[in-house]
Amino acid sequence: MKVLKTLAFCAFSLALTSCGGEKKESSIPTADSSAPATETTAPAGDNEYDPRRGLGKYDETNVDVSSFDPAMAAEGKKVADVKCMSCHKTTDERLVGPGWKGVTERQTPHWIMNFISNPDPMIDVDPELQKQLELCLVRMPNQGLSDAEARNVLEYMREIDGAK
Repeated sequence: MKVLKTLAFCAFSLALTSCGGEKKESSIPTADSSAPATETTAPAGDNEYDPRRGLGKYDETNVDVSSFDPAMAAEGKKVADVKCMSCHKTTDERLVGPGWKGVTERQTPHWIMNFISNPDPMIDVDPELQKQLELCLVRMPNQGLSDAEARNVLEYMREIDGAK
C-alpha cells in the first residue's frame, strides 16, 4: 500500500509542468514572469491565488536558492528515489506524472516547495494544475515531506536542471 501511495504521489507531483506529450512550453507562469509575487498565503477558494507562489508557507523570504548545495541535492535524490521516481523521470519524459527536467526553470522555488509539501490546496485552486490533472488522470498525493526533505528535493531538481 505504501508503494501505491508513493506511485500516486509521484504521478502528479510535476504533472503541472510537463504532462501532456508533445507540448514543450508550459502555460504555467514562470519565475521570470512580470507579475509580482505575493508574500501572503491565500486561503483555498480565495480569488487572490498567486500562480507564481502557490499556496503554503514558502515564499522568497524563506526559500534561499542563491547558491547550490550538492549535499542537499544528494539527500534530495535519496528522498526522490523513495517517494517520487516511481512516477517521475529526471528527463522531460512523462511516466505516470511529468518528467522533472526544466521544472525549476518554469516554476519559482517557493511554488515548487509549496506544491511538493502540500499539493492538495494548490490542485484545488490552480487552473493549470487542474488541466494537468485532466491530462494525467492521477492526483499527486501528499507524501508528508518535512521542510528539510522538501528543500532537499528542490535542490535535487535544481541539480537536474544544471545548478552548480
